[in-house]
Amino acid sequence: MARSLSTTVTEAYNDMRLDSFLYESGLYESRSKAVKQIEAGKVFVGGQTPTKKTLVHTGDFIVYEEFESNDRVFLEPQDIPLDVFFEDDDMAVINKQAGLICHPSPGHPDGTLSNALIYKYGRDHLAHIQGDDRPGIVHRLDGDTSGLMLVAKNDEIGFELQDGIRSRNVNRRYLCLVHGNIASDTGLIDAPIFRSDKVRTRMQVSDKPQARSSVTTFKVLERFESSNKDNGFSLIECKLYSGRTHQIRVHMEYIKHWCVGDPMYGTPGKADNLGLTRQFLHSYFVEFEHPRTGEVMEFLAPVPKDLQDTLRKLQNRRIGLTDAGREVLFKYCSEGRGIQLPEGKTAEEVDSFTFL
Repeated sequence: MARSLSTTVTEAYNDMRLDSFLYESGLYESRSKAVKQIEAGKVFVGGQTPTKKTLVHTGDFIVYEEFESNDRVFLEPQDIPLDVFFEDDDMAVINKQAGLICHPSPGHPDGTLSNALIYKYGRDHLAHIQGDDRPGIVHRLDGDTSGLMLVAKNDEIGFELQDGIRSRNVNRRYLCLVHGNIASDTGLIDAPIFRSDKVRTRMQVSDKPQARSSVTTFKVLERFESSNKDNGFSLIECKLYSGRTHQIRVHMEYIKHWCVGDPMYGTPGKADNLGLTRQFLHSYFVEFEHPRTGEVMEFLAPVPKDLQDTLRKLQNRRIGLTDAGREVLFKYCSEGRGIQLPEGKTAEEVDSFTFL
C-alpha cells in the first residue's frame, strides 16, 4: 500500500505548475508519473483536488501518495561478487566496487547491483521502496564511484534509512582527490544543482528556480606539489548534506578543483590525471543508528587499489597532512582496519595517505 506523504512549497517553486513542481522538487521521478497521480486523485493542494495545471504558491501544503506501478519489473538474479561488511535480517552494508551500476538504466539493462542483490538475498527479501527495478536500494552511488552503501531488506527499514538520510542522521563521508591546492583547510559549498540544458546526462550548478538545494562540506586532508604537467593536488574528505545526482563532482567543478580522473566533469585543460580513468571518489565512511536496534554503527572501507596506486604516484610530491588528515589516516592505520603499515612505522608515525 502506498504511503501518504506531505510537503510545503518553498519560495523557489512559487507560481510553478503542480506537475512541474512534483517532478522538479524530486517527489516523483518523471513528470508523466506526477500527472498520473494528479489525475488519479492522489495529490491534494491545501485540501483541494487540483489539476496538473494548478499553480502552486509559497507555503502551499501538498499531500501526495507515493507512486506505485502496476507493471511488474522482472530482473534476473546474477552472481556478481559483493563485498558485504555487515548484514542482519533487516539490512546490509556493502562496499560497492567501481564499475558496478546500482540499478538498470538505458544502456545498462543488467549486470547491476540490483541483479546481484536479488541473487544473494532473493527479490522477496529486499525492500522495494524505489520500485521493482531497484530492490534493496536506499541511496545510490555513481557507477564509477566506489564505497559503502546501505541496503534494506524490507520496506519498513528502507523508509527508516531514507528518512535518516533526508534528516542528515546518516553520516556519509567520501575521499576525493582534486586538481590544485585548495588554500583553506575547510570549506562549504552551498550551490543549487539542476540538469544541464545542453547535455541531459550532466548536472550543473544553476540559479534556476527549479534547481535543488545542494550542500557539500569538505576538509583538506593532504596537499601535493605542482609539476610542469599540473597545478598540484589536494586529497579532501567530503560530507554530503543533500544527495543530488553527481553532487560532489559538480561542486568540485564549480569551485574549479575538478575530481582527478572524472570523465564527465574533469578539468578542461591538459592537467595530468595520474593515469586514472575514473573519478577519484570513494565513499569511505558511514555512520548511522540501526533502525531496529538503535545501535550506532560505523564502517570504514579500504581505499581501492586503483586509487591507492594513484596516491603512490604522489609520494615524492607531499607537502603535508592537515590535522583532519592525521585523524582520518590514523583511523585507517589503527588495528583491525586491514592496512599493512610501512615497515618500521606505527599507526601514529604514518605521515601520508600515499603509504596506504
